[in-house]
Amino acid sequence: AFDKAAKLLGLGYPGGVQIDRLAKEGDPEAVKFPRPFKSSSTFDFSFSGLKTSLVYYLRKHPEPNDRELRNICAGYQEAIAETLVEKALLAAKARGVKSAVMAGGVACNSRLRALASERFGEEGIGVYIPSPVYCTDNAAMIGVLGSYTFMEGKTSDLSLGPFSTSRTKYVRGKGKLAKASPAQSS
Repeated sequence: AFDKAAKLLGLGYPGGVQIDRLAKEGDPEAVKFPRPFKSSSTFDFSFSGLKTSLVYYLRKHPEPNDRELRNICAGYQEAIAETLVEKALLAAKARGVKSAVMAGGVACNSRLRALASERFGEEGIGVYIPSPVYCTDNAAMIGVLGSYTFMEGKTSDLSLGPFSTSRTKYVRGKGKLAKASPAQSS
């Protein structure tokens, strides 16, 4: 959602970094974007409506000045951060978990990190967010997990399919990958 928005705004790649940088100087209340599935009690969410909302906003305001651009970024970022954090909290409470890990490229976003730390803390649920240097691309995380699996002597032939529901001791929090630092809001 960040990269798509950055492309629409002409900000370049990687979009998440550009939006985060500009949003720090914007007002998240100046341009309000929808919060997907906000009233839903499911864990479902989709950012397609949010992206469409940005498209329509830009049709009405095709050439935002610098201040408007910062406000657009701040409002858009806030909508994403609120949605991700609230849906993650909903899932954590429903499953009775005591702590959660936030990872992947989106975990580099400063507002998401701060809001996750704040909201999970208010709910008494631990949240662990690795340093941004470890929150880059999902392929790198999959590669590290594959490396640990290989070092354990576990291999597979080419008949193995790409299923995201595979369970490992690292995902379950018993291996090296589970040792993350507590969340920081930077």
